[in-house]
Amino acid sequence: QVQLVESGGGLVQAGGSLRLSCAASGVTFNTYRMGWFRQAPGKEREFVAAIGRTGGHTLYAEFVKGRFTISKDNAKNTVYLQMNTLKPEDTAVYYCAVDLRSTYYATAYSGDYDYWGQGTQVTVSP
Repeated sequence: QVQLVESGGGLVQAGGSLRLSCAASGVTFNTYRMGWFRQAPGKEREFVAAIGRTGGHTLYAEFVKGRFTISKDNAKNTVYLQMNTLKPEDTAVYYCAVDLRSTYYATAYSGDYDYWGQGTQVTVSP
């Protein structure tokens, strides 16, 4: 059974940083591609960042380019989202997801992902 557990969320002031982690069980990270999405209150879930099977290909939403970095540690079966220069509009629940197809290229399409974590809250104060 595949399980994804996010951690690292919290409250931070604007301009600060957080690093989210997503630990997986029941799946081997070096085989699959991963993604991060977020959902703010009253809004639909949106794509944030994704990484391909080997980590050689990444995708970012325009609103996080230059501020967020996605990475994966296959040995630890963990994917990370380093978030710098946080803004109040980054406040949301952040979810990680895994696509069980073994694909080099990352994907921003939520429908490609097979399993999702429960999410971790990120709150950025002005």
